[in-house]
Amino acid sequence: MANIDVVNLGGKKVGEFELLDEVFAGEINDGLLWESVKHYRAALRQGTASTKTRGLVSGAGRKLWKQKGTGRARIASIRSPLWRSGGTVHGPKPRSYEYSFPQKKLMGALRSAIAAKIADGKLTVVESFQVDEPKTKFYRAALNKLEAGKTTLLVESSQKLSENLYLGSRNLDGVELVLSSEVHPYDLLRYEHAIFSKDALETLQETLKKFVSKRSKHAQKEVA
Repeated sequence: MANIDVVNLGGKKVGEFELLDEVFAGEINDGLLWESVKHYRAALRQGTASTKTRGLVSGAGRKLWKQKGTGRARIASIRSPLWRSGGTVHGPKPRSYEYSFPQKKLMGALRSAIAAKIADGKLTVVESFQVDEPKTKFYRAALNKLEAGKTTLLVESSQKLSENLYLGSRNLDGVELVLSSEVHPYDLLRYEHAIFSKDALETLQETLKKFVSKRSKHAQKEVA
């Protein structure tokens, strides 16, 4: 099993965290990552585009001329789609673009996203995010010492989330704070660097372990 260093907010190593091979040692599934991002972005779409049908556009409902005898084409209403300023046929209407996505696939994508961050050296584990005061400058200094990139994702356990962390990080440019129970593969791919608290990564690892397929576990044993 591989280990990853655990550091404090000053960047000094204070311990190690054991990464389970059955969770993070598998291949990175690019296809699954693409599916999870597509699903996430689809749910973000507003779906507010709307067009007017012939029943919604303005115009008289009377028949413009008689049906036969004029030599002109038959016409029932000035609101016909064939006419200028008439209704639209088969145009978009408000709708939701969200669709269901299997939880097992989502967890698989999350495993791949975390494994990719670890492989690229873009994931840091800190002992704790706790500081004495809810000051933005404290977290800005900590991120500089941890050599975080221009954009950083902070992941904390819901049981350990403190008011100081929330208040101190919310005004940092390019930084977002999420809970370990809500982190999505899209979040990890979107931000250049990810910083997990030790408790958050431990909780997330136990959750991901439950969704590892028996086939993957068997393959890991054969490799070992």
